[in-house]
Amino acid sequence: MGFKANKRDSPEVQLSKTLSYILRHGAAKEGIKVREDGYIRVDDLMAVPKMQKLNANMDQIRQIVETNDKKRFRLIEEDGVWYIRANQGHTIKVEVELKPLESVEDFSTGIAVHGTDERAWDKIRDKGLSRMKRNHIHLASGKPGDEGVISGMRNSSKVFIYIDIEAALKDGIPFFLSENGVILSPGDSTGVIPPKYFLKVEDRSGNSLINSSP
Repeated sequence: MGFKANKRDSPEVQLSKTLSYILRHGAAKEGIKVREDGYIRVDDLMAVPKMQKLNANMDQIRQIVETNDKKRFRLIEEDGVWYIRANQGHTIKVEVELKPLESVEDFSTGIAVHGTDERAWDKIRDKGLSRMKRNHIHLASGKPGDEGVISGMRNSSKVFIYIDIEAALKDGIPFFLSENGVILSPGDSTGVIPPKYFLKVEDRSGNSLINSSP
């Protein structure tokens, strides 16, 4: 997975996108050692040519971490050394601490929804939700703008797939909660949440895109 910052983006957006790429996907390709828990040294990050081209400094990185509306990143200091990681969305193999979910009562809204677009929905309708190259399928605890929903889907999503977590859990599909409130699942043995676990699917206007009993 390659990446190049879009010069038409603001400096802040370029930095945020570059951080997402390196921390979620490209650390090894950029020659950065990643800890098992997903953290990398900020000093190593700053030495990457992609970061040097942005003239990024520690204050800018700290601001991105603190102000990112989806709380994508976490910054910590250990023994005087600063480390940073992405909270979820990895394709690289890391063991970010996640809270296992045992029922819908284990998170505030009890709702798990995946946002997508019409073209992707045409494939998902028959084949189910796939984690693809990522470690997990991402679900939000509500639609963008709903109270308490920080992250989990793009604001541009036009199709909303609600998942029957209770039924999926009973059938052995695991679910987890990330530090920034995203519901994550590796799917079944093939990396998929099959369509039979779709409670309902709606467009932005609330129109149903499937029968009420899938």
